[in-house]
Amino acid sequence: MYCHVRSLVCFVVIAMMLLGVRTSARAQDKPHVVSLTDLRKDAAEATQTRQANEEAFRTLFSSEQAQKALKSAHVDYQKVDKAVSQLSDEDLAKLADRSRQAQADFAAGRISNTAIIVIVVVIAATIILVTIADKLNHS
Repeated sequence: MYCHVRSLVCFVVIAMMLLGVRTSARAQDKPHVVSLTDLRKDAAEATQTRQANEEAFRTLFSSEQAQKALKSAHVDYQKVDKAVSQLSDEDLAKLADRSRQAQADFAAGRISNTAIIVIVVVIAATIILVTIADKLNHS
């Protein structure tokens, strides 16, 4: 009796495996849900968004006030600029939004030169720290 049960279990397992192979082969015959054109479009949009975010950051940091702030904090702009390219898209988007807001507030006279200096130094320090943390996580 034990031999019959064992044979039955083996038969069921083999049958399930064969059915699984047939099902997965049929699934590959179905057309892809997302077209290659859509994938390319999404990739291009992501690249454009990242470039716009990097540009927002660089616009703020290329200003005279930002350069002075970095110099007074003994932060090398080249290191900060290099670190920006290593940020994740999400981190870069957050910092770009803060950069845009700081520029808009400064242009509207809502913040002083001193405040913009503090903002620039905080953003630069954040970028450097995020980059260092990413490197440590990937090590």
